[in-house]
Amino acid sequence: MRQPLIMGNWKMNGSREEGLQLAKALADGLGNVTQEVAVCVPFVYLSDVRGALAGSTIALGAQNVADQAAGAYTGEVSASMLVDCGCKYALVGHSERRSYYGDTNQSVASRFCQALKQNLIPVLCVGETLDEREQDRTFQVVDEQLDAVIEAAGIEAFEKAVIAYEPVWAIGTGKTASDEQAQEVHHYIRQRIAEKNQAIAEKVQILYGGSVKPDNAKGLFAMPDIDGGLVGGASLDAKGFLQICHSV
Repeated sequence: MRQPLIMGNWKMNGSREEGLQLAKALADGLGNVTQEVAVCVPFVYLSDVRGALAGSTIALGAQNVADQAAGAYTGEVSASMLVDCGCKYALVGHSERRSYYGDTNQSVASRFCQALKQNLIPVLCVGETLDEREQDRTFQVVDEQLDAVIEAAGIEAFEKAVIAYEPVWAIGTGKTASDEQAQEVHHYIRQRIAEKNQAIAEKVQILYGGSVKPDNAKGLFAMPDIDGGLVGGASLDAKGFLQICHSV
């Protein structure tokens, strides 16, 4: 059985005080759960939130990681720096990074590799836009995004990685893929991995990300190939996020 993982992505939201309050509320309210829980926090608050989560089972994650190990890359944050701040996970290739900041399949693959080199678990985000779905290109887009990483890191890298399927048309829009739509793509991703390594395909966690909320989480997480969620806006509300965590 794969261990479920619920991961909150705070994006560029909140103040230091709000982040500390949210982290403390999550740490106090989580209780005894068997699934893994993590929060991806803005870089500047990583150390503060790490302190607020001390003693809890909630893991810390970053929202991005540099595609270089060190050097003259102003504004970037390296994988080793994230590990220093206590991170276990780092998102790579989130659709907002691809759409707004020019991340390509190749640069995402480089970020993925840098995370692995520091034993940081990369969470590879893949997914299609509305135009791509309407053109029946969902699987082609996912293939291209996966293949770039497989070519750079090898299929064995997914023993120490997570995949998040995030249909871009469902992020922050209030729209959500139906349980069946999400399961179809998750199953496809798992089969693509299985073509290269069946054992890894059976173990790799594949999360759904796209307007996950307390009222739709249970149905999504009941699907056989959905191993949890990458939660955006709903992760900023402690009560709602905790409900999602308990929906597995």
